[in-house]
Amino acid sequence: MEKNKIAILGTGNLGRSIAEGIVDKGVAKAENVILTKRDLSPLSDLIDQGFKASVDNREAVAGSDIVLLCVQPSQLSNLLGEVKDLLTKEHLLISVITGISISDIKAKIGDSIPIVRAMPNTAIAIGESMTCIASENTEGLEVTKKLFDALGQTLVIEENLMQAATVLGASGIAFFMRYLRAATQGGVQMGFDSKDAQLIAMQTAKGAASLVLEHQSHPEVEIDKVTTPMGCTIEGLNEMEHKGFSSALIQGIMTSFLRITKMNTD
Repeated sequence: MEKNKIAILGTGNLGRSIAEGIVDKGVAKAENVILTKRDLSPLSDLIDQGFKASVDNREAVAGSDIVLLCVQPSQLSNLLGEVKDLLTKEHLLISVITGISISDIKAKIGDSIPIVRAMPNTAIAIGESMTCIASENTEGLEVTKKLFDALGQTLVIEENLMQAATVLGASGIAFFMRYLRAATQGGVQMGFDSKDAQLIAMQTAKGAASLVLEHQSHPEVEIDKVTTPMGCTIEGLNEMEHKGFSSALIQGIMTSFLRITKMNTD
């Protein structure tokens, strides 16, 4: 894959993170990655590092094997209209655009081009993304998985779960951030200054997730290791449940899911 020519069409924050990550992890060489953007000035540092850049999407597609679609949903139709005559069955098209299905893309460019959907989250910027990918094209899935494996964890799912993956994996970043904010506020109320409270909350959250990942255990197993009879932890957990902690979180997740489902049917 290192020799593949990769075009990233619409190099905003996400496209930039993908470009930097795959080069940093040795998946691709900078000179084999071409970035497109209407204004190239924000990409000057990447150009200095050896990345190619262009304002011409057609030039990028013509010189690539793998094409990543990283534009806004409202921009996709014009983009595909601009480059579709250059796309061939030898290309692999990877879309990271929220709410756009493979069938939506096929309706614009035809059935002959391999297409994969990928849904990373903002932790891709530090190589810790949870990226869900979906496609009926086996070879395309393998290539896409290798690409995003360098940027965190990947999971192959059915495309009909992609909206749920967007909520749980992408919106989920915000949900966990809100917990960190609340935990920090609690720490301040107990006497820590905000910087120390936030550090404790962040490292504890990281450790909790790492325990489940490393042990391949259920969260309740790890909870049982912390709670003792008549202890402060179980009392705090029970109070949170009495106040609807788990229920509120599930309701929030489902509200986001219903919203994204409605957006795609409007």
